[in-house]
Amino acid sequence: MRQMRWLKVYVILATGIVGILLTVLISRTYGVQRFDELEVERLSIVEADGQLKMVISNQARQHPGLINNKPIPARGRPAGLIFFNSAGDECGGLVYDSDKKEASLTLSVDQYRSDQIMQLQYGEELANRVATKHYGLKLWDRPDTVTLEQVMHRIDSLRKLNNPVAYQNGIEQMERQQLLGQERLFVGRNREKEFGLFLRDQAGKPCARLYVDKRGETRLELRKASGKMLSL
Repeated sequence: MRQMRWLKVYVILATGIVGILLTVLISRTYGVQRFDELEVERLSIVEADGQLKMVISNQARQHPGLINNKPIPARGRPAGLIFFNSAGDECGGLVYDSDKKEASLTLSVDQYRSDQIMQLQYGEELANRVATKHYGLKLWDRPDTVTLEQVMHRIDSLRKLNNPVAYQNGIEQMERQQLLGQERLFVGRNREKEFGLFLRDQAGKPCARLYVDKRGETRLELRKASGKMLSL
């Protein structure tokens, strides 16, 4: 009888201890936690259903990107933040890096189901101990008739031909069809040390430039679609 009583006491104590441990574990798993400092190489932010919404990562573990909830092939990307929408596509990000040869920082916004249409960017390259800086706001125009997934599939098909001439001809045809998008506007400083507003037409050709050159002269240049300069 004494052994039975001890056994009952043991079972009650063991059950109580397990209950306390489970309560602590559950509270730590689902409760709000505060950390003075968190050191990680990559942090993924997800919705309750597991949908990826943001990745904060170093360069080595940076996310390659998503299209329709499918990761695209691995590629080198700088450290920073990558944003994803509820449709399962990458939709923008903030990436940056610098070393003894170059420095850069880019904030991008992507068109739905397509590539970037707006960037706030800074870049600097060091060659022969002379720094070349360029920075500003850049806008692109991209078609609504084709998705980034379709464009990448077509480019992959051209690569699989293993024919450089056919690949280049295919890319040029896509450019003529305006499937790859075109840079349309840049406001800022370019590599020629010109500060101003630079516009391009649907084909990506310069059509208007209002800027101050590196000598401090203010210039206005307007061009026709043929490329001929307009007289003012």
